[in-house]
Amino acid sequence: MQRRRSRNPSAIYCKPLAEPGAAATVYATSGKSGGSGMSVLLDSVILIDHLNGISKATHYLGSVRRPAISLISRAEVLSGPRMSQRSAVIEWLDRFPMLPMGVQAADFAAELRRQYRWHLPDAFQAALAQIHGLKLATRNTRDFPPDRHPFVVVPYTI
Repeated sequence: MQRRRSRNPSAIYCKPLAEPGAAATVYATSGKSGGSGMSVLLDSVILIDHLNGISKATHYLGSVRRPAISLISRAEVLSGPRMSQRSAVIEWLDRFPMLPMGVQAADFAAELRRQYRWHLPDAFQAALAQIHGLKLATRNTRDFPPDRHPFVVVPYTI
């Protein structure tokens, strides 16, 4: 596995898997960010965009300080069609801090699902971001319009 330093000492990213059958290269640094630690919860669309070679996603992942993921994002990424590259993607996902999901998140997600009629995975993402005081980085503006949900950040559009 190759390692590369970036201008952001806590950047975690994976070389895009643009070619079928290509092996991913995982890059990570020490993860020491100081301060409060994590800054954003990454929605699966951001991770999937990066794996699909969307340069805006790759740039964003390289610029954000200590991004975290949830079990929801992990499962959504791993349910994609790239089974031949599964081990490289798992290794990459393992480098992100994973937010715990417990009773508080489940109760809050249920409340958000009722209130906004979100699908349960979206409700969990929103609940986890808010419980942990993080921004939810997503491109899903249909369910998460940033003007209506201040915890949402849309880092790029395509």
